Amino acid sequence: MTDYYEILGVPRDATPEQIKKAYRKLARELHPDVAGEAGEDRFKDVARAYEVLSNPDKRQQYDMGVDPTSPGGGAGGGFGAGFGFQDIFETFFGGGQPTGPVPRARRGNDALVRLDLELSEAVFGAKREIQVDTAVVCNTCGGDGARPGTHARTCDVCQGRGSVQRVARSFLGQVMTNQPCSACGGFGTVIPEPCTDCSGEGRVRSRRTISVNVPAGVDTGTRIKLSAQGEVGPGGGPAGDLYVEIRERAHDTFVRRGDELHCTLQVPMTAAALGTVLELDTLDGLQEIDLRPGTQPGQVMTLKGLGVGHLHSAGRGDLNVHIEVQVPMGLDEEQTALLQQLSVLRGEERPESRLASVQGGVFSRLRDKLSGR
Repeated sequence: MTDYYEILGVPRDATPEQIKKAYRKLARELHPDVAGEAGEDRFKDVARAYEVLSNPDKRQQYDMGVDPTSPGGGAGGGFGAGFGFQDIFETFFGGGQPTGPVPRARRGNDALVRLDLELSEAVFGAKREIQVDTAVVCNTCGGDGARPGTHARTCDVCQGRGSVQRVARSFLGQVMTNQPCSACGGFGTVIPEPCTDCSGEGRVRSRRTISVNVPAGVDTGTRIKLSAQGEVGPGGGPAGDLYVEIRERAHDTFVRRGDELHCTLQVPMTAAALGTVLELDTLDGLQEIDLRPGTQPGQVMTLKGLGVGHLHSAGRGDLNVHIEVQVPMGLDEEQTALLQQLSVLRGEERPESRLASVQGGVFSRLRDKLSGR
């Protein structure tokens, strides 16, 4: 008795879904349009195996040693109930997909370019011009692909339908299928005299200059979308979109953390102890820093609204100035004597070592800053 399980390549305990899936796969591979007449006999075997194994009653008979398709074996022979004509049509015809000519004009691909910015441009926004190499509409033919003075004409093979019908033999008899027309590529028209500049594509490569408005607050990785500024499609079809990806250059003085800016201000020990007013050169110009008496190393002074502009809202972040106190080196005799007198006045000529508490110290302030407190 023929082993139908082996023909479909499924185990004897295969589920109906496994049987159906295996049948569809083999039916596509062995269809006469694909395998030719050489696969016709095996195609019939596969169909017969599916007829039996897809029908619960016939499968039960077969598992008991009776082939229901053989003469006198079981009720009914040939391709009866359970054969699955709907499955066959879905396999052969793709579930009734619509046919028709394919339009020559199609949307173009999106394009991506990268733009390097200075920190100040990211802070305040900028207007930049970039050079892009993309496909544009061919000026010679206007996008239709035909040499000037000529036009595309209807395909003589498919008569403008874009597809042709083909009749093939199968176990069901003659089966009619639709296939793309090889003469016109499925377009329904042919271009007898293609444009010499674009070779019938309707588009050519060109370098062009595009103006980009960069909003304040962009950062490395931010993408700006320019609609319909990408690749023009084949046949002069609509252009895709152009994406401008931002890369921000590192700054010599300021470090960016989100919308906050950070810098380090070095001050003499005497200025930190006595207090003073200093000028700080920021991205907004010179700003006065009021250094209070007793300013400690690592202290952070915040200048509100001098950071990076918010990308999706009004306002700006802050500028955080980290104080670095410089201890004098290379003192002369007079300077040394003065500092010794100061240490005596403050009772610090023989200071005792003392560990600082982690609460309220420089490490605590740094931790609070990083955690946003």
